[in-house]
Amino acid sequence: MRATSNPSGGRPYLAIPGPSVIPDPVLQAMHRPSPNIYAGELLTLTDSLVPDLKALAGTAHFVAIYIANGHGAWEAALMNTLQPGDRVLVPASGRFAIGWSEMAEALGIEVEVLDFGTAAAWDLSQVAERLAADKAHEIKAVLGVHVDTSSSIRNDIAALRAVMDAAGHPALLMTDCIASLGCDRFEMDAWGVDVMVAACQKGLMTPAGVSFVFFNNRAAEARARLPRISRYWDWTPRANPQEFYQYFGGTAPTHHLYGLRAALDLIHGEGLEQVWARHESLAKAIWAACEAWGQIDAPEQGLRMNVSDPSLRSHAVTALHLPAPRASELRHWLEHNLGLTLGIGLGLAPPASPEWHGHFRLGHMGHVNGQMIMGLLGGIETGLQALKLPHGAGALSAAAQALAGGVQR
Repeated sequence: MRATSNPSGGRPYLAIPGPSVIPDPVLQAMHRPSPNIYAGELLTLTDSLVPDLKALAGTAHFVAIYIANGHGAWEAALMNTLQPGDRVLVPASGRFAIGWSEMAEALGIEVEVLDFGTAAAWDLSQVAERLAADKAHEIKAVLGVHVDTSSSIRNDIAALRAVMDAAGHPALLMTDCIASLGCDRFEMDAWGVDVMVAACQKGLMTPAGVSFVFFNNRAAEARARLPRISRYWDWTPRANPQEFYQYFGGTAPTHHLYGLRAALDLIHGEGLEQVWARHESLAKAIWAACEAWGQIDAPEQGLRMNVSDPSLRSHAVTALHLPAPRASELRHWLEHNLGLTLGIGLGLAPPASPEWHGHFRLGHMGHVNGQMIMGLLGGIETGLQALKLPHGAGALSAAAQALAGGVQR
């Protein structure tokens, strides 16, 4: 097949870990003239989003909506609960935990990072040891990323809360669910999370630009103790608006709200338990194929998953390794020959290093089903063959068997 920078025919497939594939009902809902932002259907629609967002997060408490990406939600969560000189503990298993810690440092917050690398989940015994040593309770919050989009590790948030409770530590538990909300099981209130941040462009299947901070009464009390906060970032009027504009600190993100309404209708129409089950099933099909591709005589020359333990893998994103520069070569070939775009490696090697070209990621979040995943895997199989990259046989058969229910994991 002759390479082309713009394959014609068919619909391109963006298989990156966010922004995710946007469903047609979401696009159609957004395709309208600008509405009145002072009266009418937009106000009623926005009111309807709040209970559905809370149901998705598993909370009976509060949600604040921001016209921002996930980094904005990070900052909003920090600004509403902490002040310069406060200390936070950050168990890290990938680049996004480090990124949240850097955001905290920029706000004058003292940060302690427990870095467990990019291929392992948290060692909660180390977290417990550090909390037990904090006799004066200088640590005001623990920042935990549920699914790190860079490494594809899924951490145990409920177990982290259990460790904090066992230590009798009063720190807030703050969780990043940007990559996991609507994909992996998450239950904010049942797991004892005080603050959770999320965004619309991954499991919520809406174009990037809106993020959310969910918080409970303990977090609201922390906000009330602060001497001051930016009027824009203050979550109090957003979560308890007396006038419509207070939801957003100004003009509403009008078309995003229509799209988000359609996306939440799809999620709640399918049922959240079924959404979680679908993501798990599709992830297992991908893992089965990847394991088969990795079965070669010299495994170091082939493909391998970043997370070896299936119980620690995200159901929304899978990080993979190929010897550099093969990962970049494979991504380039697929995009320019099949119209299939895979995610770059992120945080697994320095961007300027040759090793950076040995990593890539698959996004399987939100608006995806079995035939799309089989197409994704078939595209990768084609690229491996076209580039003559070493790989084991039977990957597509293994994935099909997994989807058909023949593989129990």
